[in-house]
Amino acid sequence: MNSSDSPVLSLVIPCYNEENNLPPLIAAIDETIKPMGLSFEVIIVDDRSTDSSWQVLKNLAAAHPELRALRLEANSGESAATWAGLKIARGKYLVTLDADLQNDPHDLPRLMPALEHCDCVCGTRVATRHQGDSRLRILSSRIANGIRNALSGENISDAGCTYRVFRRECIANLKFFHGMHRFMPTLIKMEGFSVTEVPVTAHPRYSGQSHYGVWNRLFASFHDLLAVRWMKKRMFRFRVAEQVNVPRSPEDP
Repeated sequence: MNSSDSPVLSLVIPCYNEENNLPPLIAAIDETIKPMGLSFEVIIVDDRSTDSSWQVLKNLAAAHPELRALRLEANSGESAATWAGLKIARGKYLVTLDADLQNDPHDLPRLMPALEHCDCVCGTRVATRHQGDSRLRILSSRIANGIRNALSGENISDAGCTYRVFRRECIANLKFFHGMHRFMPTLIKMEGFSVTEVPVTAHPRYSGQSHYGVWNRLFASFHDLLAVRWMKKRMFRFRVAEQVNVPRSPEDP
């Protein structure tokens, strides 16, 4: 894998009990990005796994210098693990995906071109979920997405798919909270950025057990959804037209 002080891509991956998935995940990322000719880093955040995921990550990091591994002090959930990784990401473009190989790193070249005309590209598994999920999971996902869209006024077809690529400025002002990873497309839109969807592959889980079931999809995020709905109605955006004697920020265009 390539390394760079200022990588083009930062892949941020939350991890919980994925010991057998991590080596093939790193291998798939390696063989996908090398032909693309882009500098990159891989940030994997271990959400205090109870298996040997952390030891596997340390072993992989010794062989892959572009792999940056973090271990949280206590199990804090997918949103916290994702945010911990995004906070240290250095890439111009940020990529989020799961560690269970249901998100295929080989789909990344399919997502990247859409950044030419939008700020955030979200994977959607609507056309491919039958390849990796049971009928019950597919049905629960459809119901959950329908409820989210109805209450939030959105049209994201697969908000539960965390395979996303976006410009780093998309998250500069986001407020992270438990469950927010499900609502990132909406939160990014609320900041004034453009969002699109691109079909991606849906593989069966490579190894281990799913950490999310029907209950999580249908009910666990309901309070988060109400919070997002409230923020969407109440938040405001503004742009400064002119300024005098105000130092220029390094992040200003």
